[in-house]
Amino acid sequence: MAAGAAASFGLMDKAYFVGRGEILSWVNATLQLSLNKVEEAASGAVQCQLLDMVHPGLVPMHKVNFDAKTEYDMIQNYKILQDVFNKLRIGKNIEVNKLVKGRPLDNLEFLQWLKRYCDSVNGGIMNENYNPVERRSRGCKERSHKGPTKSSKSLQANRLSSANSADGGALNSNIDLASPIGKVCNAVNEEHYMEQIQQLSEKIADLKVSVDNTEKERDFYFSKLRDIEILCQRPELEHLPMTKGIRKILYAADAKDSSLPEANEIITRSPGMFSVSDEAE
Repeated sequence: MAAGAAASFGLMDKAYFVGRGEILSWVNATLQLSLNKVEEAASGAVQCQLLDMVHPGLVPMHKVNFDAKTEYDMIQNYKILQDVFNKLRIGKNIEVNKLVKGRPLDNLEFLQWLKRYCDSVNGGIMNENYNPVERRSRGCKERSHKGPTKSSKSLQANRLSSANSADGGALNSNIDLASPIGKVCNAVNEEHYMEQIQQLSEKIADLKVSVDNTEKERDFYFSKLRDIEILCQRPELEHLPMTKGIRKILYAADAKDSSLPEANEIITRSPGMFSVSDEAE
């Protein structure tokens, strides 16, 4: 079946009547995983590797992030998947916004469709020459070379350990085939994430200090204004033009326009403001 035709499965197609238990068994057997829930495939990495199985070499596995936990990282995986769909001329709409939320029904339906597609390509026969664990491991190692130096050193140590424990030339014999998705690249990425967390924690601490200083400055000036307000409320002072001008500024509602001109006008136009000077003349 052509790739384009495979995308035209209707909602009443038998593919959508496959239960989640059968879907999980198929994914786990095909990719040597141990998923317990369909929403554990919400990162898009599983879907990328399923296409890599039926179309070897078409999916850039070194870009697929099996440890994606944030929606941003998951979306990057789906971008890779969409690029592969475009190359294969598959018109299937990938509802990324729903899938990355980890909704069970949306992820189940997409995996049901994907199983139907894979079966239409390979006739339901698994490719015995495809090593899913090796493909994941290679992708993780290639991506780690672009990461921090410390992570690369950690990965190199893991590879040396793997080489020393190899038996009969078997590839990646130190990898637990029953490991669930999400643990494949933990050793490689954990130190990088810890560095990011440390940097963000320092930024947060700096922002807290800045906020505290701003609040202290605000409280200082507020207390001064409050003292002035209390002074202006004294009976012997509240009727004076100067007091009225000050209160005009204190209680101005518009923060954009200055109230100083109006306050000056109140003071200069008040009767008797210049009575002392007038009498002197």
